[in-house]
Order: sequence, then C-alpha cells, then structure tokens
Amino acid sequence: MTEFELFKKQYPFDLLTEEEFQEVFGKAVVKEYSTNEFIIHEDQSDDTIDIHFLVSGLANNIMHRSNGRQLSVRFYYPGDLVGVMILLTSGEMRFSVQALEPVKTLCFEREAFLKVMSNNTQFSKVVMDGISHLMKSLYDEIKYKSSTTDEQDDRELYKKRADAFMEPPTFIHPEASIEKAARMLEQQKIEALIVSEDQKTMLGMIGYAEILRAYFENDHRNPVKAYMGEESYEINQQEFIYDALSYLKHHPTEIIPVLHKGFVVGILRQSSFFTIKNSVYFDLTYRISNATNPEEIKKLSPVYNERFQQFVSSLINENMFAYDIAELITNYNDRIHKQIVQIAEDQMIAEGFGPPPINYCFLVMGSEGRKEQAFSTDQDNGMILSDYSHSKHKARIDEYFLIFAKKINRMLDECGFPYCNGGIMAKEEKWRKQKSEWHEVVNSWIEKMDAEEIRDFTIFMDFRPIFGDYSLAYDLKKYVTKRVQKSLNLHQLLMKDTLRFRVPVQPFGRISGVGKKRTLNLKKSAIMQIVNAIRIYSMKYGIEEINTVNRLEALAEQERFHPRDVENAKTALHRLMLFRLKENLKQLKENETLSNDLKLTQMKKDERRSLREALIIAKRLQQVLELSYNRNRVV
Repeated sequence: MTEFELFKKQYPFDLLTEEEFQEVFGKAVVKEYSTNEFIIHEDQSDDTIDIHFLVSGLANNIMHRSNGRQLSVRFYYPGDLVGVMILLTSGEMRFSVQALEPVKTLCFEREAFLKVMSNNTQFSKVVMDGISHLMKSLYDEIKYKSSTTDEQDDRELYKKRADAFMEPPTFIHPEASIEKAARMLEQQKIEALIVSEDQKTMLGMIGYAEILRAYFENDHRNPVKAYMGEESYEINQQEFIYDALSYLKHHPTEIIPVLHKGFVVGILRQSSFFTIKNSVYFDLTYRISNATNPEEIKKLSPVYNERFQQFVSSLINENMFAYDIAELITNYNDRIHKQIVQIAEDQMIAEGFGPPPINYCFLVMGSEGRKEQAFSTDQDNGMILSDYSHSKHKARIDEYFLIFAKKINRMLDECGFPYCNGGIMAKEEKWRKQKSEWHEVVNSWIEKMDAEEIRDFTIFMDFRPIFGDYSLAYDLKKYVTKRVQKSLNLHQLLMKDTLRFRVPVQPFGRISGVGKKRTLNLKKSAIMQIVNAIRIYSMKYGIEEINTVNRLEALAEQERFHPRDVENAKTALHRLMLFRLKENLKQLKENETLSNDLKLTQMKKDERRSLREALIIAKRLQQVLELSYNRNRVV
C-alpha cells in the first residue's frame, strides 16, 4: 500500500475515508499497455471489466455501432477513471478503450470500488458528474446517427398506412418506479414505454436515455413521471407510413405512438417493418443481422436465396438502373460480410483466443469495394491493422489475426463467396498488414510496379472499409490518393494495361464473340474497360470516390468530363450491367455455373442493338484513353 500513499491527496480520492481508501487501493495493481492495445474490449463479458485510473499516457474511448463502424467518443487523459461508464451502459451500448500511446493504469477491484461509490455519496457524485456530460453528447450522436436507407429499396411502403405495421403498445403507470421500467424494457425487448394512467391516453414516454439519467442521479427508485418525456412524435393509424419511416431513419432508438381518436392503439419502430410480407429486402437483412452461424447466413446468400433473386428480378422489371441494383446487391453482401466478421470475433473469444488485441479494419476491394456486384463474384478483401511492431506481444498478435482472417475467408466461401483465385484475401499476409506497412507497399507499387502487380493494384485501389476502425482505411485512402495523383509513370502503366484488352466491337458495329457460341465476357471485355478508364482519370485528378458512377459525377463536377459524356458512360454501364444481371439470374434458375459470359447467338435483335450501342460508348472511352496515353508517351 505504501506505493499508493501519494494518491490520498489526489482528487477525487481525497474524498475517501481512511477505511474507504484501504478498501479501494488494497487490491489495486499497476498495469501497462502498449500503443494500440485494448484496456477494455467491447466483447468482454461484464464480470471481466475492471475499473482503471489512468496514471500516464493517452487512451481512446470507442463506441461500436451495430453496422460494424466504430466511433471515437472521447480521449482519456491522466487522472481519468476508465470503465465506470462502460459498466453503467452495459447491454445498451458497446465500448472499447484503446491505448493511443504507452499507458500505465491503476487497476481497481470492481466490487470494492462500486461498494465505496454506493456508500460515499460525495465521491460517487464526483465520479458520475465526470461522465454525465459525455452521456449527453453520446445520446445526441446516437439520436442522429446515420441509418441504412432501406425504405428506398421497397417503394410500395410509401403507399401503405400506419395501421398495417403497428405493434401492440407497452404501457407503464406514471407512479411505477424507474427500476420497474428498466425491467419491462429488458423483458419486452423494446426501446421505450408509453406512460399512461388508463392504458389508453398517453402522458408521455420513457426510454433508455431517461432511465440511464435517473440511475446516474441515483433516482432509480423514484416514479417514472419524474423522468418521462412529455413531447413525442406521433402518427394517426390511417396516415401514410412515409413520414414515420423518415422519422425512424433519424431516431432509430425511439418508438412512434399510433393514435386513433386520441387513444394509443399501437406503436411503430424499425423492427415493425421487418415483418412486411412484400418487403423481402427488410426481412432478409433483418435475418442476416440476427444470424449466429454460417449455416444460417448461407441460406440468405444471394446465390442460394430464391426470394432475393426474385426481388432483384422485380427491380429489373420496374426498370431500375442496373448500377443501382448492383449497389443494392453489394449493400446486401456487405451485411453478410459484417455479420461473418462478428461471428468470427465471437468464435475467437469462445475458443480462448480472446477479443482482437489491437484495432483493425476489414476491407472489401474490387467490385464490392465499388458497390458494383452481380451474383457471380468471388472474394477480394484485406485488413489494415494498427501498428504493433513495437509491442512485446507481436508474435501473439500475428498469430491471432492469421487465425481470425482464415475464419472469415472460410465462412465467406461457405456462404457463396468463393476464394479468390489470385489470393486477394485477408488470410494472405500480402493483404493483411499494419498501417505503416501498407504505406510501404503503396510506395513500392508506385515506384517499381511490374506487369504482374497491376491487377492487384487496380483491385486494391477500390478498397472500402466495412467493419472495424474506419479511420485506418480513411487515412490510407488519403495517403494513396495523394501518392498516385502525382505519379505519371503509374498512370501510363495502368493505361497501357487497360488498352491491352480491346472492346470487341468493329468499326461498323459488328460484335466479336469467342468460340462457336460466340460468347462475350461482359465483365472483362466491356464493363472493366469503362471501370478502369474512369479509375485512371479519377486517380489523375485526385478523386477519392470509389463507385464508378460517383467517379463520373465527380469528374463532371470538376469539369474534366463533359456532362453528356458522363451520361453516355452511365448509360453504357447500366446496359452492360443489366445484361450481366439477367444472365446471372438465368444461370441460377437453370442451375448453371455462374459466369459473366453472354451468348451472342441467343440474343434478340433489340438486345443486340442495345449491347452494340453500349460497346461503342465503351470503345469511345477507350480511344480517349489511348490518345492520352500516346500523348504522354511522346512527351
């Protein structure tokens, strides 16, 4: 205890009695953490979370969102208590605390610390006041956090009325205690309760935010009427659902009361829409988010799920742009990838490896990175890891992420995303590197890329984060964009490689097929010619967009492409992707092997004309690229 005597005079421990100080510090131990190591990880069970006092160094408090993203909430500085807020919000929000530099903490026994807090109200008030302002800003962030735009994927929802989707309300009497309200929320698995004296008329609502505030103020035995919110958004049961959907998009943790003649007859919440019979996308994505093993996810995968295939067919019949349908398919695949990464994390913990020892970001690349996927797709993914070469646990961290990545790639393969023939997967060391190592790889590519590495580089250039610490990917994207913009040699090399594959259309519009059946590989012979050309121009002008349509629009905004040329390129992309989607759906229906090959001999006259026009646009774009290449070569 003698080494801790100096803390007796340090705030807030100077508020403790001698007995309380002995209780808190009697079992305290000093712990040290290297840069990027976790002090507390979101996947820890509640009974393993300790309370730390930060003695030296800097740490980051991270909130984990359900969509896989991480949000930096605040920094911890020397003198801060770490772990109290996480215990208080357990089950509602998921947090980690990560060392941003070498950190030293005093680790307290949790039971002893909380016992002293419950007995010493002055000490408890100081601790709670220290985190109350954080909770307010945190709930503001949750209140306005981005949500998926699922409502855009089922246009029929806008024609329906509230009573078709409402669920039974859960009432609580205004004199009932906060403790009872907390139990009811947990039992009912609902976001908020309707406060009512007669279970008909509404006095207000109370949810997790109000209940947490009551617990912070040690008022959990007081009645709910003291903390309920009296103003709430409500909807009449015969009103159209559009406004409710718009509200829930920006207030995902709240419920909407549904009224009939002033009485509460139901409630709406996000999960209300998952049971919509016609909303296949809502239903399937909800099931993905609740899957606990690869077997459940496999049944929901695009190549195995007939409902999803029929849904895509209906979008084609409604004349939706094919590149928008491709984005929807990619968003659906993203959900599968995110859930598999989470399942892999859970398995690592269950098997004794523990939670990830450092921050990481799982990346998708290629067509998924660009959000341009069809049904015939394999894996293109990787990982960025926080720098850990300095860590004394380097070998253990290496082993952890190798096992972790192999799990992810194997489960993706099981769920209809085959292993990449070129080995572009996180389980390969080449595609799983520390942040600083990725910088070195990019520099090496730019300075001495050979022909064999061009394919890898072009796939890598379209990387996008979908799980973990997104800042790792954003920082790398900025670095890559800046480096490649200045490299004329790289631009020339990529142009030369793209020009090797000619768009198969002759001067008079004749389409060149391969073999007796005259097949055309839509992806390699046409779509990628547009994608590659637009990528090169985007690199040249420092555009960070990944999606080809977004890149085209950014080029038009910078006045690098004429708006008419942009629209022509988008039209060609739409038509080529549409042929690819239709061919994939046909192959799935007839149990054929998925491919990007289109049989020209089986095409109708109007289809052939549409294809020819798209190929001519792609050819024109390739000719412009060739002029630029030759001009630079002469210079």
